[in-house]
Amino acid sequence: MSGSLPIRKLLIANRGEIARRIGRTCARLALPYVAVHSDADRGAPHLDGAAQVVRIGPAPAARSYLDGAALIRAARETGADAIHPGVGFLAENADFAAAVEAAGLIFVGPRPDTIAALGDKARAKALMAAAGVPVVPGADAASDEVEEVVRLIAATGLPALLKPVAGGGGKGMQVVDRPDARAEIASAIRTARSSFGDGRVLVERLIERPRHVEVQVFGDGAGGAVHLFDRECSLQRRHQKVIEEAPATSLPDGLRARLAEAAVAGAKAVKYRNAGTFEFIVGADGAFYYLEVNTRLQVEHPVTEAITGLDLVEWQLRLAAGAPLPLVQEQIRAHGHAVECRLYAEDPSAGFRPAPGRITHLAWPAGARIDSAVEAGSHVPPHYDPMIAKLVVAADDRPQALARMRAALAGTTVMGVATNLGFLAALMARPEVEVGAVHTRFIDDMLPQLLAEADPLAHAAVAGAAILLEAMGTGDNPASPWHSPWQPSGQPYGRRTLAGGGLGEMVLEAAGGRVTVNVLAVQGGTVRLEAEGFGRRRAMDVVGRRAAGGLLKGTANGNDWRAMVHPDTVEVILDGARAEVARAVSSGPDAAQATDWAGAEMPGLVVAVAVQDGMRVARGDLLAVVEAMKFENPVTALRDGIVAEVACRVGQQVEAGQKLVRLAP
Repeated sequence: MSGSLPIRKLLIANRGEIARRIGRTCARLALPYVAVHSDADRGAPHLDGAAQVVRIGPAPAARSYLDGAALIRAARETGADAIHPGVGFLAENADFAAAVEAAGLIFVGPRPDTIAALGDKARAKALMAAAGVPVVPGADAASDEVEEVVRLIAATGLPALLKPVAGGGGKGMQVVDRPDARAEIASAIRTARSSFGDGRVLVERLIERPRHVEVQVFGDGAGGAVHLFDRECSLQRRHQKVIEEAPATSLPDGLRARLAEAAVAGAKAVKYRNAGTFEFIVGADGAFYYLEVNTRLQVEHPVTEAITGLDLVEWQLRLAAGAPLPLVQEQIRAHGHAVECRLYAEDPSAGFRPAPGRITHLAWPAGARIDSAVEAGSHVPPHYDPMIAKLVVAADDRPQALARMRAALAGTTVMGVATNLGFLAALMARPEVEVGAVHTRFIDDMLPQLLAEADPLAHAAVAGAAILLEAMGTGDNPASPWHSPWQPSGQPYGRRTLAGGGLGEMVLEAAGGRVTVNVLAVQGGTVRLEAEGFGRRRAMDVVGRRAAGGLLKGTANGNDWRAMVHPDTVEVILDGARAEVARAVSSGPDAAQATDWAGAEMPGLVVAVAVQDGMRVARGDLLAVVEAMKFENPVTALRDGIVAEVACRVGQQVEAGQKLVRLAP
């Protein structure tokens, strides 16, 4: 693509991996750009390479990345003449887009009136129906009143789907399968209001187990539009995409063509400008229905770039500057297949709870595109979306692409925070994914199989082996055996030999329980151990070596493991599942006393309090809800009891570990 770019300097009004992604295109085009940051992101990787860096506010997004006035002020002060909103935050905020243009700046995205029209789900649905695009049956009106939504559900029929009219990306969507689901309705309204500033929800008939297929479009703002083919986004968890592919799998040519035609017709009908994504659900019978338009760049845009060879950010910049569509439809070609996995700092074993913290070790695989928000030593703050990277692979066909993704996941190491890496690997190994026999409920339906509970004995055994290997020292050559002052040349360690050095038996703590690890023998880089605890015993043969940055890695009974040995703990990742094993059993408070208080897992905002003094509760009952990192995190009772004290209120900002509700026996 040739031609100079009329934009002189761009302000990127975002953070993390998308800010770095936009910055790469700017660097290639020799376009200076301004990076912004909150206090939580001071020194973050997305600031590297910027011509200028501007602080825009404190850590909470509402006072930094969602502060449109601060962003526009930063653009003016730095001489930027255009603003790219990135993904999330203000990317689909019509008022912000209008304010940018009112300030005499270029907004890299659709016109404000288009964002407003398509951002309102009810209005967008009417526009698409008028353009001849198939829409999902459901109520025409929307409401933020619980009883009115109950009435709309009754009129629509069950099962129904609640969708925030101002939402996007699946956030806040709620399935309702009973007529009196007032608690679920209230939660959906509350999430919509807190996330999008508008509590109204639209009620639609739920299409059972559909596929989610989307079409990438670009428009010139004057009625011209093209598509850049389709993407498969059916692998979702609670309506949040997890893995995406391009092109969509196993679509009949006729259906693929009709989807593209519908997307282009919808874009032309609203004289769409810049990048957009028309999202559809496809039923088992091949019928498809309009879902929504995302009026921004998509998180999954790299898979489209991989099969077309085009830079979608460059297209955005040129169209925003008034250039025509870079190519006509006949000039746009696709080749091969691409897959993207979203890597999050979250704990799948704890309901995918976000897991902020410091990344101590990081290794990316060769042969994959990595759009990353972090580097080794980076902090994942608790204030924003916890995605830390996107892994993207491409190949000539889908089987090769899937194989490359499995290899890429196996070659990725993230230490210091819990991630969904093991979950992604388990998902990619499923035979249904291999053949493309998935739907939008697949992950939710298969969650027990995808979240096979980690064995604390295995983690403890690997931790014990890591402690031993760390103490012995390792060579850089993986084939070399380890040597120690205690080991006669060529002779294996035995339990009796090690006992004098204190390494024959270790008492560790894993999953809240005591585990005794006996070292039976060590020879040629293999440690044979026996772990005993939780009323069981387990033997393990652990093979390992030292990698870069203090990392230990190898196999345990044939399964891959990685570990970092710290003064008091050992961080272990075994077959993708992460655990922290204490090197000495702690003498913490009495167990009953420890369960008196239920507290916040991370900093956030209290959005609901479900109990009051004197109420009787059972273990697992909901006490309060704390919104953090864009998710509602329930605070539940750790045991049966009576509420003795409620130490929080709705609207209160709380810190990690803060006590919220106290229970009496």
